[in-house]
Formats: sequence, C-alpha cells, structure tokens
Amino acid sequence: MTEINNVNFKEGKYKETLEKVFKEYLESRKFAHNNSKPVTLMDMATINMKELRKLGLLDDMEVSDEINACSVEVKVDVEGRMEDWLLLFKNETHNHPTEIEPYGGAHTCIGGGIRDPLSSRAFVHQAMRITGAKDPRTKLENTLEGKLPQRKICQSAMEGYSDYGNQIGLAGGLVKEIYHDGYEAKRMELGALVAGVPKKWVRRENPNPTDLIVLLGARTGRDGLGAAVGSSNVQDKSSLETAGAEVQKGNPLAERNIMRLFRDEKATRLIKKCNDFGAGGVAVAIGELANGLVIDLDSVPLKYKGLHGGEIALSESQERMAVVIEKKDIDEFLDLAEKENIEATIVAEVFEEPRMKMIWRGKEIINLSREFLDSNGARKQVDININSPKEIDYLFNNNIDEKSNIEDNIKKIVTDIRYASQKGLIKNFDNSIGKGTVLSQLGGKNKITSQEGMVAKFPVLNKNTTSCSIMTYGYDPYLAEKSQFHGGYYAVIESLAKVVALGGDYKKARLSFQEFFERLDKNPDKWSKPVSSLLGAYKAMKDLNIPAIGGKDSMSGTYEDITVPPTLISFAVTKEDVNNIVSRELKSENSTIILVEIPLLENELLNIEILKEKYEEIKELVNKGHILSASTISSGGIGKALVEMAMGNNIGIEIEDNIKDKLFKNLFGSIIIEVDNSNVATIGKIGEVIGHTNNSSLININNEKILIDILKEESLKVLNDIYPLEEAKEDREKLDLNYKINKFEEAVEKEAKVLIPVLPGTNGEYDLERTFLKAGAKVEKIVFNTLTKELVEKSFIELREAIERNNILAFANGALMGEELESNGKLIEIILSQESIKEAVEDLIKNRKGLVIGLGAGFTGLVNSGLIEFGEIKKGSSIEIAKNEFDGFISDLADVKLVSKNSPWLSKMEVGDVYTAPVATRQGRILLGNARENLIKNNQIITVTSKNLFNSELSIDGLISPCGRVIGLIGLIDRIEEGLFINNNIKGYSKIIESGVNYFNK
Repeated sequence: MTEINNVNFKEGKYKETLEKVFKEYLESRKFAHNNSKPVTLMDMATINMKELRKLGLLDDMEVSDEINACSVEVKVDVEGRMEDWLLLFKNETHNHPTEIEPYGGAHTCIGGGIRDPLSSRAFVHQAMRITGAKDPRTKLENTLEGKLPQRKICQSAMEGYSDYGNQIGLAGGLVKEIYHDGYEAKRMELGALVAGVPKKWVRRENPNPTDLIVLLGARTGRDGLGAAVGSSNVQDKSSLETAGAEVQKGNPLAERNIMRLFRDEKATRLIKKCNDFGAGGVAVAIGELANGLVIDLDSVPLKYKGLHGGEIALSESQERMAVVIEKKDIDEFLDLAEKENIEATIVAEVFEEPRMKMIWRGKEIINLSREFLDSNGARKQVDININSPKEIDYLFNNNIDEKSNIEDNIKKIVTDIRYASQKGLIKNFDNSIGKGTVLSQLGGKNKITSQEGMVAKFPVLNKNTTSCSIMTYGYDPYLAEKSQFHGGYYAVIESLAKVVALGGDYKKARLSFQEFFERLDKNPDKWSKPVSSLLGAYKAMKDLNIPAIGGKDSMSGTYEDITVPPTLISFAVTKEDVNNIVSRELKSENSTIILVEIPLLENELLNIEILKEKYEEIKELVNKGHILSASTISSGGIGKALVEMAMGNNIGIEIEDNIKDKLFKNLFGSIIIEVDNSNVATIGKIGEVIGHTNNSSLININNEKILIDILKEESLKVLNDIYPLEEAKEDREKLDLNYKINKFEEAVEKEAKVLIPVLPGTNGEYDLERTFLKAGAKVEKIVFNTLTKELVEKSFIELREAIERNNILAFANGALMGEELESNGKLIEIILSQESIKEAVEDLIKNRKGLVIGLGAGFTGLVNSGLIEFGEIKKGSSIEIAKNEFDGFISDLADVKLVSKNSPWLSKMEVGDVYTAPVATRQGRILLGNARENLIKNNQIITVTSKNLFNSELSIDGLISPCGRVIGLIGLIDRIEEGLFINNNIKGYSKIIESGVNYFNK
C-alpha cells in the first residue's frame, strides 16, 4: 500500500479549485476516521462512503469482512410482495493478460469478475464490457515491436469475452469499445457485473475451530502462476514470449455448475463463509477465511501430476471456490455439490491457534502467524505534485469546423471511429439469456440506437417481478487527458446522468470505480494523474451525497514512452421498477424534444443545485409516464445524441435554430427528453424546446436536410472490416407452403409433466423451466453427472426413469461440449443413442403419446439423433444445423412466421401468426440435404424467419418430426415475455410451449 505524504499544488488556472477540494477531502477524512488512517488512493475513492455511513445516511450498504463485491440491500417485488434482497456489483480488468494473450485474457476477465459476487452466493444476471484500444484499423506494418496488432487484440479479445459469457449463460447487457491512441501502451479489458440474491439465503458467520474448508469447482494447474504480480509489471518487448504462462485458463462450464449450486437455498444456507480463487490462489483464498488454518495441499485436486507444493499453493487457476462448512453439515453439502456435477473436496480445517499452516507430502512447508499475514507488507510513501490543467476546450475535440455546413459536421461525427456504430461487435454477445433483459442494447425497429446502460429484471427464480437493476458507466478519455480533475468529476456525473435518462433515481445510485493509469513508481508528477482524477470524483460525490462503495485499480499502463490515457471509470448501480424504464430511441412522429441543460460555473464544474432540481423533475415526469425517450449529452454534443436517437426508428427531427451555436458542444450532465405534444404544457419549464419529430426520416437543421438512412449506413461502415456485420438476407427462395392440419390422438395422460435434462454446457434450463411453469406444467430437472464412470452410469439410469415418469422431454439451449463447432449437438445424440434412453424416448413418443422439444443446441441434438427427420432415434439424418455462414456468433431478435399447424405443439396458434424470438448461436444455419423433398412433402417445416439471419434453406427456423410430436426451433421462445426487450419492435409472442402443455392439461 502506498501512502500519500506531501502534496504540492502547482500554479495553474484551477489551482485554487484543486486545493479547496483537497481540503474538503481532508475534512471528510478527519470526520470519518479521525485521521487514524493514512491518505491513500483507495481512501480518497471511498471516503464519502465512510463519511455517509458515520452520519447514518448509508443504511442500505451491506457491511461484512467477507464481501468481495459491492453489496447493497434492496426491496424486490416478488409476485406483488416486497422481499429483502442483496444487489451486488463488481468491476474487474484483465489488461495485462489480454495484451499478452487476447483470447485467454478476456476469457478469464469475465470469469474472474463473476466469481466475486458469486462468492457472496449471488446469481450474476447481466454483464457489461468496456474496452480500450488504439484504432484497430491501423495497418499491420505499423505495429510496435513486441506488440500484437491492435486488430488481432480486438478481435481475439472479443471472441474470448463473448465465448465465456455465451457458454456460462450470462446476458451481455452493454458492450462498448473506447478508442484512443494511448491504449496502444496497454489494452483495457474491463468487465462489470450485477447480481442478486434473497437476503435470507445468505449466512455471513466467522469460522469456528473444527469447521472444514471445501474446495469447489475446477482443478488446479500451473496456469496463472504469478498473474497478480505480472499484471502490475510494465510490458516490454519480451513479454509476449515470457509472460504467457501468467494467463489463466478459464472453464465456464465449471463455473456455471457453481452458479447452479449457489442458486439452491439449501446449499447457500450451509455456507458460513466463502472466498473465490483469484490472486495468490490457495494461499489467499483459503488463507483469508479464518485466523487459524491447516491446509492439506495433497488434497487439492490437480489437472495433472507433477505440481510442487508452492505451485499448488499459489496457482491462480480459475473457477474455484473455498467455502466454510460446519462439520455436522459436511455430508449434506458434499452431496448437494455432487448432484450439481461439481467436484468438492475437503482441503483444510479451522483451528484455534492463529497461524496458517500448509502440509505437502506429509510435511509442513508453511507456518506463518496471522499477525504477520495481516500486516499487509511494507508501507511506501510518496510525495505528489498536483498539476493544474490548462484551458479545457469543450468543443467536439476540435474536429468540428464551425465554418463548415452542419451536414458535413454531422457526417464527421457518425463516421468518427469513436462515435460510429459498434453493432458488428455487439451482436457477438448473447443479450437475451436469463429471461430478464429489459432493454436490448440496440433499440428501435432498426436495432441501432445504443442505450445509456444495461437494465435487467432481478433473477427471481420462477416467479414474476417488476424490479430491475440498472448499471451505467461514465468516462471520456479525451476530457481526462486534458484535465484529470474534470475527467474524474464528469465520469461520476455522466454515470449518474445515464441513470436519470434510463428512468432511475440518481439519489439511490451507488458507485464503483475502475482506475487504469501509467506506471507511477515514485514520480510525484505521475501521481498527480490518479490523485487529481479521484479529487474530481470526490467533488462530484460530495456535492451529490453519492458514495463509491468499491473499486479496482491497475497502474501498469506504460510501454516504452507510451502511456494509457488517465482512466477513471465510474459505474453507477441502482434498483428501479421496470415500468419506469426509458430507452433512448425516439418513439413518436408527433412529439416535442426538450433540452434539460445544466449550466456551468466559472471553474467549469456544474451548477449542482440546478442539476439536483432538474434530475428530480425528470424522475417525477418518468414516474408519471410523460417521457417517451431520453438521452444524455456527452462528447459529440446535441447533434450526435439527436442523430443516434433518430436512427432507431427512422423518425425525422425538425431542429430549432436556437441551438445551432451549441449543437456540437459537450454538455456533460445535460439530458434530452422526448415528450408527447399533448404533455408539453403540463410538464412546466423543465428545459428548452429544441425540436419536434415528424415522419420525414430526415434531420432538418437550419434548412439543411440529412437523410437518416445515409447517416446510418455511413456509421455502420466504419468498423465493418474489424467486426463484420452480416445483415439478414431476404429469402433467396420461397415456397408456397399450404399445409393440411392433421388431427392428433388425445393425450394418454391428463397432466403436463416436463423433464429438462441439464447436461454439461446447458445454460437455458432456468428460462425453459420458467416458461413451462408459467404455462401450467410441472417441471423436473435432472443434472447429468460426469464426475466419474460410476456417476455417468447412474445418470443414465436416473435419466431413463425420469423420462418414464414425465410426458414432455425438453432440451434447453446451451454450449454443449463447450459449443465446439460441428459438435454442439453430439452430446445429446450420444445420450439419446444409449439403448435404455433410446427405448424410453421412443416409448414416450409412440406408445405414451408424449412430446419432445429442443431449442437452440437442443434442436441440434434432436436433428443429429434422427428424431426430427425420422421421428425415431437412428443414424443417417441428412439435415444439418451448420455454423453461421460468416463463422461468427449472432445474438439478435428474429420475427418468425408460423407456416404449419401439423403438431400438438401448435394447437393454440394459426398459420400466418408472427411472433418475435431471440436467437443466440454460432450454429443456426439449417441445411436440409437429401431430406428436403420429404420434409416438404410430410409438412415438417413449421416456422420461417421474415429475414434470413443465418442463410438457412427456405429461411427455416423450426421443424417437426413426421408424427408431429417432436419439435425443434432455432428461435429461443423461452427467453421472451411481456416487459422484456421493451425498446424493440416485438411482433407477438409464441404459444408453442403453451400449446404443448395444453395438449395434456386441457
């Protein structure tokens, strides 16, 4: 830990402001802990939280020595009742490993971030990804020696982060790549997550002697050794060759199993304390759990033989948890872990003596006193010179030519890489899993207007809720480069303004910071950057009484003579009602656009009293339903915001002449709102009318008319070489499918009973279960266990018996076999081909008149097994669900049309019905092969998409077996319901699940 000693303020325009804020900080520090603690960067970041707690104004913050993520107490609506929940959030960077090994570094960035709230027994339900890079279009020959090309880093890191999230089943709520030349020094790879758990599920108790420590999850290897230390080192020309071993290897399927276990109240209530494995491995994760410990390193499960005791103790292999369990509960806990296909091993015991001992090969190799371990090592001190910034230019980074016409300047904005559409990047992240996505990241019928933050319903298990989490971020590298103080200040303001624009209450928001700066050493001038940034952030928090309750830092952003831009990112998190959420795209062709401007003071900070007043007025209007859309104004100004708002639905805007002079000003903290014309007179003088909407599809400013479609096309082109955007294709071939409707025998059983097998890689089981339950079915889930040969054999027996006692077999989506291309359906095919399972399934279909359904990867498995083409399990199916034509992941919403009713699964729908369904897959391209003629003849094509997202034959989305009892769909109909994806044009909702349940329950 580095303590800040002497602080010297250099002469400059803002010297007095900086000195005044620093004195305010010292007063807060004096009040919060009586000067008993040293001045550090962490203390500067969180001092406002400590002060508010001491004043009794922060009673919603959960306080525990166990917490590894920010945690606040909230009330969550569960079926109309308010329950006590914990809302947790965390941000994490893997800058160094991603720079060295982009796929692996980004892959483990999200995995490492998930572990922190997960260790608090919370279910992580949405993720944000913020990255920093130099222009990835930079020519390969301009790559610095000892560096990977920016194109390679960006593309591979995207694959790594998205692949982990898509495999583990975590919704990507917001993805943003920030471009600045300084990130050539070191890439920024940042993940931020939100999670929730009922408060009553969680025990937080100190361990007692005889308690046992259980290690859960993946096995331990050499990967990640020295990663924590390495991440603080400055990269040099040899790092690519010498630092690769520091990068951990992620295992999302193992972490998914832990997420399932911790979503079981029976399991979480047995856990007294928990820690995730990160920096320092066993030594830290287990060493932090209790004062007195004896750790048996020989008990730690290993990936391979040959690890030394020190390697076992310090390995940072991922996807492991250490939990404290009372001895009387140990058998029950180990049994629950085994049922979730988790390897769980007792590796340590708690003792009275305050020492940490490690045993390896029967010998004691570590014996350290707790007093020494708690000392945190030697303290360092540093003097700092605070450099006052020069004049700050609030114009659009000097790229706007005030002498040019408005159209040219607007085009400059939408084609600037910093502001161009990132749709091609965003589509790679599953936005819909978890059945909780309130806002798609890209809104409007054109699915192009980016949102202010991510919003998702709380992960209430199998019950309805109107409570949602909001997470936003704030940061402008170009402003921070000019003035770190203003950069930190406006990072906080921007994150809170986005909360307001989304319909949230800024006063209830809680913050977390991510810092990323150059290597500081003891250089007093370099230390000015993080200190000035935190002073700015402190000023904003102090003025608004908003606390930061956590954060992370990285001080290694230097490569030779290049440094990263001063980076302090503010994340704001709060709870809100879904009925109050406002999205960013314009909604009406007959509305008024109002600018709610927050004026600047002389020191170029905001008039905070007016800000409070206006933000509260906006919240009142939101609660009354008067605001149709809203947008903050950041870099690029009003012009950029209005264009992006208009693109979503191609709604035209007539802009008033009164804002021409400030069209491109960076009005940080100000907000644009859209209100219905009938409400203009009722909302008072909240702001200035700056325009009106119409149906022209034009931006009209001072009689300069710009076609929105042209701006949209130009914006989409900018990054297309890096993140290709394959737009949906119109059907190459259309068939006139006029199917007859077969009558089906009555169901043998009169109650719908559904079996959902949870296989290694399944991640859609919760969505599918909730959908069936809502339709009125009973649901049983069975986890297929692969820990040992004996457990595999036992799983086959249990699966057969479960099929025999249920009448619907449902295969959920997932990343089966790690979603390796060409093999995603192989696991289901292998299981269904086992003789006892084959007999049970065919008996279900043919004799018991039962039903089978597969969604996404589940559909692929049914195709591979032969059930779709033949209606029975046999090899030789000609149908193939191949990888997407451009060999990438697609997450989107598809409009699907029903073209047949030739199945019990379709009884409550009509031919011609159109519904919207999420799609999220690497393998969505349906090829019929030699089966084409028979599939058409037998009326087995049931749904087609209005636009061919995957270039499937005949735009097919779904197929049935010849008997109509087996159905498979690419569209994930279990992920959508009313109240979700509210910023997209939803054409309707599928009744396929409802029909299947009704077949038995009618």
